[in-house]
Amino acid sequence: MFLTLMLLRNSIPGKQWIGKHRRPRAVTWQMTRNTVKHLERERENEYWISRPYMTPEQEYCHAVERRAKNWIKIKEAKFCNFPQHKSITDHLSHLNITKTWSS
Repeated sequence: MFLTLMLLRNSIPGKQWIGKHRRPRAVTWQMTRNTVKHLERERENEYWISRPYMTPEQEYCHAVERRAKNWIKIKEAKFCNFPQHKSITDHLSHLNITKTWSS
């Protein structure tokens, strides 16, 4: 009985490629090559990220003028679609019915 269980234990229950007790994939040389390539690319990215282009002193307020000009452009573009200002006399001109043509 124990010998039978021992010999039959090598099978994988259910689908062999999915699930908790699945068959492990064999690692091929292409998979190793791709992983090494990915790690080298990541190492190079970390190298370039670790060396900043500007010092913190240079970076402080370096784009204030450009951002102010951009904000003015955005504000002008937003307000160019506004209608012209109207005075209170324009709004209430329909009430002026007692005015004659002669005066």
